[in-house]
Amino acid sequence: MKPEINELIAISKYYGNNKEYVIAGGGNTSFKDKETIWIKASGQSLAELTEEGLVALSREKLHVISSNTYSDDPAAREEQVKADMFRSIPDLGKNKRPSVETSLHEIIQYKFIVHLHPTLINGLLCSRNAKSLTHKLFGVSVLFVPYTDPGYTLFKKLESDIILYREKFSHDPQIIFLENHGSFVGADTTEEIRKIYSDIITKIEEQIPPISEITPLPYNPLLHKVLPGLRILLSGEQPGIIRFRNNSLIAKFYQNQQEFHKISLPLTPDIIVYCKTRYLYIEQSSTVEKILDSFRYQLPHFISEYGYSPKVIIIKDMGVFAIAESYASAEACLDVYEDLIKISYYASFCGGIKFLTPEQVSFIDQWEVENYRRKVSQSAGSVNKLNNKIAIVTGGAQGFGAGIAEALFSLNLNVVIADLNEETGNFFASRLTSKKTPNKAIFVKTDVSDPVSVKELIIATVREFGGLDLMVSNAGVLKAGGLDEMDPETFSKTTDVNYNGYFHCAKYASEVMKLQNQENPDYFSDIIQINSKSGLRGSNRNFAYSGAKFGGIGLTQSFAMELAPFRIKVNSICPGNFYEGPLWSDPHNGLFVQYLKTGKVPGAKNIEEIRKFYEYQVPMKRGCKLEDVMKALLYIVDQEYETGQAVPVTGGQVMLG
Repeated sequence: MKPEINELIAISKYYGNNKEYVIAGGGNTSFKDKETIWIKASGQSLAELTEEGLVALSREKLHVISSNTYSDDPAAREEQVKADMFRSIPDLGKNKRPSVETSLHEIIQYKFIVHLHPTLINGLLCSRNAKSLTHKLFGVSVLFVPYTDPGYTLFKKLESDIILYREKFSHDPQIIFLENHGSFVGADTTEEIRKIYSDIITKIEEQIPPISEITPLPYNPLLHKVLPGLRILLSGEQPGIIRFRNNSLIAKFYQNQQEFHKISLPLTPDIIVYCKTRYLYIEQSSTVEKILDSFRYQLPHFISEYGYSPKVIIIKDMGVFAIAESYASAEACLDVYEDLIKISYYASFCGGIKFLTPEQVSFIDQWEVENYRRKVSQSAGSVNKLNNKIAIVTGGAQGFGAGIAEALFSLNLNVVIADLNEETGNFFASRLTSKKTPNKAIFVKTDVSDPVSVKELIIATVREFGGLDLMVSNAGVLKAGGLDEMDPETFSKTTDVNYNGYFHCAKYASEVMKLQNQENPDYFSDIIQINSKSGLRGSNRNFAYSGAKFGGIGLTQSFAMELAPFRIKVNSICPGNFYEGPLWSDPHNGLFVQYLKTGKVPGAKNIEEIRKFYEYQVPMKRGCKLEDVMKALLYIVDQEYETGQAVPVTGGQVMLG
């Protein structure tokens, strides 16, 4: 790798990881020598740029774009320019699309070009006095380009302006400001680019007072009953994810229609890509009913007028809400819209806000390049019925529960890992989320035997994702022992976790699921108890566990009848013995150790003999595995007819008559 490419990647990550300079996938960077220009591929993130994320193009072949004559039809012209750009790529086999601004990077005669959308700079560039203030602050050293439609039109405008600049100053501008867009900085070293950007920010701060500390505002408990309904009303066939923010800056703009107007239209192309062009405001927010009634009334009018459902909703006294097909997309939408709010705030100190015109918005919204960026940014993952749904797995930090949580996460579900083991749970959630997938895993410390703890778990889930589709009640404890050995306290604890815990999970999960079904009576959700073969037949010297599991199947059948009208399916899965998990194999307190100590297996002298004893009882001659349980779980969720069932996954050890 050329040393300069390393420098390019380093400066890209430097700015890409700072939201004051780059939001979501915006901005691009390049390096060029005499023959080749390397530029960030379209859809790549500056924050995570690698050499594989760059496209190399022949500079000589790129010059064709400057001299060619193209169609007068904008759509046809952009296709012709794109074709010429692709012909400039020596290695087409890598199948990467160069940034649409490649030609702009090429005509500026510096080795390194860094194009960003800094919030503070755009506060100036999205104001009514952008041009005059630019000249006041920077003099003639900065090339100011009035708003021009992106693509070939912007390239030709910038080309002619740079030629005039060269004639006047005998060198290229190092700083270019594009009205309602962003900035280009060029230099022959990345150190110089960093200094130039730092100096620009310092200069603008002399004109615009910085935003005072932005403080988060409290979560409004009404949202627990609002978000599930909004989520379903805004979702198509696949449910979306709702993310929200509320802070002291956002609060300045949601108090009334007049303040909302200041953030009601797009200011830059990125806002259109990630947030669309119009946003819905709800002023009646004193009760759950008023919020939902207002939204139900406004939504069809919004769709009729603009042709799409809103991606951004502003609710008075509650914050900004983004709905998207994945957690990552919803977060990107929120980032970009909060940036719009900051830009609007800054622009108010520069003569007022200058929105994009309807014609400019229409061009960007329909532009093939931006539709490509939109498609890449959404990256919903593989298509499956569970894609981006929301699941809770209790006892999800280890053993069977962790296996279920990880399997669901790999299927693109958003997963809440609920467990008492805080250290293990947080580590596990972080490991899953580190995979940079569109979905999200979080940990919530939960004691399922405590109804308050379970209620807080459900609230945390709705707050994080907007709803709930699948509750897997897996948490359980097992204490073996006969009547002579079992004390009442241990019996009660076993029952509290295995029986009462399931009741708590079903009670509070179903409340959210009913709210979703209320807005779409055809919407299905699931409550699944991970039961046991011990819930299908008695277990010698294990009555506390077995009795609770028998009772659990009674709960399943009863819940199923009660919740069927709300399309909430309730089923149990009854696995055989999972020998590899800590329940059985823990060297200190696992069942193998417990059964050896209590003499449950007559004549067994060691753990291996106990293991073989149980394996030989299974017709399939092995213990239950995670994949066996997951096949049953996925069947239960996929089908829409069976409820109240206890599905055995025992290798034939228990056969239902």
